[in-house]
Amino acid sequence: MLSRTSSDITRQILVVDDEATIRSGITQVLERQGMQVAAAATGQEALEILAARPLGIVLLDIKLPDLDGVEILKHIRLEHPDTEVIMITGYPTIQGAVECIRHGAMDYLVKPFRLDDLEVLIAAAQDLLTKKHTPLNLKDSRTQGIDFIVGQSPAMQRVFAKIRRAAPSDSTVLLTGESGTGKELAARAIHNLSPRKDKEFVPVDCSALVETLLESELFGHVKGSFTGAHQTKHGLFELANQGTFFFDEITNLSLNIQAKLLRVIQEREFMKVGSQKRIKLDIRIIASSNRSLEEAIKAGTFREDLFYRLSVIPIHLPPLRDRDGDIPLLVEHFLRKYRQRGDREILGVSAPALKMFNAYSWPGNVRELEHTIERIVILEDGDLIQPAHLPSFISQRQSELQVFSDGEYTLEELEKRYIQLILKRTKGRRQEAARILGINRKTLGHKIEKYQIRVH
Repeated sequence: MLSRTSSDITRQILVVDDEATIRSGITQVLERQGMQVAAAATGQEALEILAARPLGIVLLDIKLPDLDGVEILKHIRLEHPDTEVIMITGYPTIQGAVECIRHGAMDYLVKPFRLDDLEVLIAAAQDLLTKKHTPLNLKDSRTQGIDFIVGQSPAMQRVFAKIRRAAPSDSTVLLTGESGTGKELAARAIHNLSPRKDKEFVPVDCSALVETLLESELFGHVKGSFTGAHQTKHGLFELANQGTFFFDEITNLSLNIQAKLLRVIQEREFMKVGSQKRIKLDIRIIASSNRSLEEAIKAGTFREDLFYRLSVIPIHLPPLRDRDGDIPLLVEHFLRKYRQRGDREILGVSAPALKMFNAYSWPGNVRELEHTIERIVILEDGDLIQPAHLPSFISQRQSELQVFSDGEYTLEELEKRYIQLILKRTKGRRQEAARILGINRKTLGHKIEKYQIRVH
């Protein structure tokens, strides 16, 4: 489960190594620096220590006499996702390093290592723990850079690297990704890391404004330019001058507005509705889309020339299902957030419930995960989130997947079970099931007949 945090959790360290000299040496160094160090010679001993009390950092040898270090790492990620794990090995391989990072290790030390390297990694782990347990200040959430975006997965580290490179320039950025992946957070991070950080960040949701009002909202209008224009109005572009303008879900703009936006980007000036006076504009533009702009271009709903103007620096936000190891971090982050808003003191999430969180595909991504945690905190009782507290769409998916993990089956039996699962989800609609399976309807019919599958 996610453990209750302690004020000195960053100084609680467990050293797991079967070599007595290594354990003793690391322990002495860390204790001289004021750390509280526990030591274990076996994997089983380490698990017993972790079960007894919360620990902030674990130094974990990959090769142990009883248990595999990577398996222990997986256990820690499930049971103690707050804990930072640094792997230790005397047999380094690229494959081994990648596997450890993929399963949530913070970093990797190769024996023999210098004490300086150890101290640097310990300091980095303590910094991560401090950020995790610093009370969330919602007022400051819009003034943060990358540090406010939760994620340690390789996929998110690549995103962070691109944000850092893009931020200092004035180049236009196009953020793509499914709904709920955090595109606006990424846009704010780019702004807050840029030279324009002290100026306005102006977001506009292109799907939320009706077409008849959008032009006036963006460019402003002069008095009398249309019915109801009783006074001159400044538009959002003027508000964003010298700052950053963020077009959220830009594919919702009409072709008419797209043409005018293209001129703004090219000429860096615009005119209010009903005016012939050109106004100079100094802004950085960031756009986002949860749809394929290439497909929109083919469909004739998005201008190709505008696409090339927007995608100078493309950054793709990965879906949550591709962010290996980030779900436990996000669960803890949102628990802290909603604990502060209410009177509930939820200690964390049980291992079985966390396993269900990890198994679910999260079509709504981080936004869906946040709303799920908020609902559980408000509606459910208990100090620990249990499987029974999870919405049925998560627990049901876990029970569906159980048909593939409750035994050893031939490839044909697995194919039969999967076809049955898809037909159940599509309520027997063969055309839809065939599309999901990637086969034609005739082939699906043959397989249904071959496996004698009953279609309801």
